[in-house]
Amino acid sequence: MRPQRLFPTFLLLLAACSRPADIQAQPLPSAPLGAAARLAPSDAAQVKLSFAPVVRKAAPAVVNVFSRRVVRQQIDPFWGMFGGMGMSRDRVAQSLGSGVIVRADGVIVTNNHVIEGGQEIRVVLGDRREFPAKVLLADPRSDVAVLKIDAPGEALPVLALDDHDDSQIGDLVLAIGDPFGVGQTVTNGIVSALARTGVGGDESYYIQTDAAINPGNSGGALVNMNGDMIGMNSAILSQSGTSSGVGFAIPAALIKRVVENALGGGAAATTGRPWLGLKTQAVTADIARTLGQDRPTGVLITDVYPDGPADRAGLKAGDQILSLDGEPVDDEAGLNYRVLTRRSGDEVTLQIRRAHGGAQTVKLRVAPLPGGAKDERTLSGRNPFEGASVVDLSPATADSLGLDPFAARAGVLVTKVGDGVAGGIGVQPGDIIKSVNGKPITSTAQLQAVLAEGAAVWRFVLLRDGQELGGQIRL
Repeated sequence: MRPQRLFPTFLLLLAACSRPADIQAQPLPSAPLGAAARLAPSDAAQVKLSFAPVVRKAAPAVVNVFSRRVVRQQIDPFWGMFGGMGMSRDRVAQSLGSGVIVRADGVIVTNNHVIEGGQEIRVVLGDRREFPAKVLLADPRSDVAVLKIDAPGEALPVLALDDHDDSQIGDLVLAIGDPFGVGQTVTNGIVSALARTGVGGDESYYIQTDAAINPGNSGGALVNMNGDMIGMNSAILSQSGTSSGVGFAIPAALIKRVVENALGGGAAATTGRPWLGLKTQAVTADIARTLGQDRPTGVLITDVYPDGPADRAGLKAGDQILSLDGEPVDDEAGLNYRVLTRRSGDEVTLQIRRAHGGAQTVKLRVAPLPGGAKDERTLSGRNPFEGASVVDLSPATADSLGLDPFAARAGVLVTKVGDGVAGGIGVQPGDIIKSVNGKPITSTAQLQAVLAEGAAVWRFVLLRDGQELGGQIRL
């Protein structure tokens, strides 16, 4: 697990690939609809009932995941003070987490932070069988990774993904994983909250539970009383680094979509990421008052991408989104989650309130982020961007690099800066080249053509963190 910023006195601890030929189209197991009625214990005999049947069903599919990588470290930092002449040696760094088998052909899900940077990944089953694993997809945005083990002829246990999003606060749940490497451990608790946002990345949308989750539990299963996986244990909020009863799990609906992306080809998680082509902000109490509403509800559209799904459906800045397919939307992360669990091409129904009108229903189709494969080029020659690597800026490219897709309307993005003029004058990765010698730049090919013309004096405009920076250099 690794620390993330959340509140000043707390730590949030976190508990690329083509489709292999041996993976055939196979649907993920789904839990049946119509969960049994939820009833509280009514007598002492019911209180003594055991979770053992649920554990027997779910636990065999929960595995240990070991990630190993070799890092080089300096033996004596003292010599680094004299030109870096100190001796160094290789050190093996290992991380331990959990995972869940979700398909009988050996597809396993875990957290991205469990295997991040791993050069060798191994999976150990509950019966102590051990297999090397390959990464089908590692998605840092959702913190979900999809692995594959080859076990021909072996009967692998599978845990069904309950992606119906019908969990309720107060439901009993079990957390299964390998905390601290002591071996498979089961803890119980309840669903403490749903739709927790703002406690992780920009796609954080968690099930909160008080079932004990500790380092090593990351990637393990959060299961309901039907023995189905409703979430992946991923993080805890703690002052000590151990469980304080505030744990977070990624919902199964998002996990299932990432698995489908992995089996359909790694590019599906980047260029194929679904979106509606709009930006939003939460409706605060102050905004609600200005809108003449008695309480904050929904999210407010602040921008619409030209010719995107929202634009084609007639949505405008100032419209208020109240729900998506009947599910309430209260903040941007919640809306993003609802969209990410849909497939590109799916039709969704938005309940909206117009800026100057009443509530109405709008239907639109989820689409992939615009932009194809990155056309990355490393620039050379006597010009201000010598040594920089650049790509065409599109919403898909920006999103894959963790940037705002709405900033990708014009310009060329700097991805790396090596040796050359660019590094010497302070060009940085993430800069957007807007113009060179008064000519607007819209593609890498156009940028190379402008630079090939040569000049005694170069004038250029960059966009950095939303601010335009002008520069001039004589070469």
